[in-house]
Amino acid sequence: MTAVLDVRGLVKRYGPATVLDGVDLTVGEHEVVTLIGSSGSGKSTLLRCVDLLEEIDDGQVFLDGVDVSDPRADTAAAQRRMAIVFQAFNLFPHLTALQNVTLAPRVVHCVTPAEAEDRARELLGRVGLAEFAGAHPDRLSGGQQQRVAIARALAVRPRLLLLDEITSALDPELVGEVLQIVRELAVGGMTILMATHEMGFARSVSDRVCFLDGGRVLEAGPPEQVLGDPVQDRTRQFLARVIAAGRLG
Repeated sequence: MTAVLDVRGLVKRYGPATVLDGVDLTVGEHEVVTLIGSSGSGKSTLLRCVDLLEEIDDGQVFLDGVDVSDPRADTAAAQRRMAIVFQAFNLFPHLTALQNVTLAPRVVHCVTPAEAEDRARELLGRVGLAEFAGAHPDRLSGGQQQRVAIARALAVRPRLLLLDEITSALDPELVGEVLQIVRELAVGGMTILMATHEMGFARSVSDRVCFLDGGRVLEAGPPEQVLGDPVQDRTRQFLARVIAAGRLG
């Protein structure tokens, strides 16, 4: 299996607090790897470090075999090959859905306006929002805004898609429509690293699940093993709390 992403010994500190403590992680081509864990376990920080939005204190991040965390590396070039979708939708409020999706291809990737618009309309149709191309974010529901954010990420044709708890800001009835889009991307072969608190979804869509605790990958493996028959006591404790909260699915 070809490794699209290879994280080795990643350390991230904020002052005296060590948020990531020697994380090792690989994501193979067309693989979906899911990060689970309690709030504060380091999931979001790991995604931000992979996308080079945070400086790392130690370790390496390889994208297709190239150390993109090397201070001499072209950070902007590496970031153009990845796309991240956050918990908050982060759409530009003064731009329409179509304009939000075309912005990065035009400005960052130097795609012609016509090509960017064709691609954006195709993607908005793919996420079920073709008729909302001219709508501004304040005219869209939370689920619709998050689907626009996913379309915007896909518009740059990323080598690696990063998803950071993309349903956590949504009302429960809107979660399903966003997860269905991710499920379709996974089936289509997109390489994805995502953090989620939706355990049922993680079980059904992931190739591997990594349980983070205290800034470390405490347990990793196929979803049926990690979520169904975990080895570590700490993983079992976490899942017991998830079941009690009704989020295992």
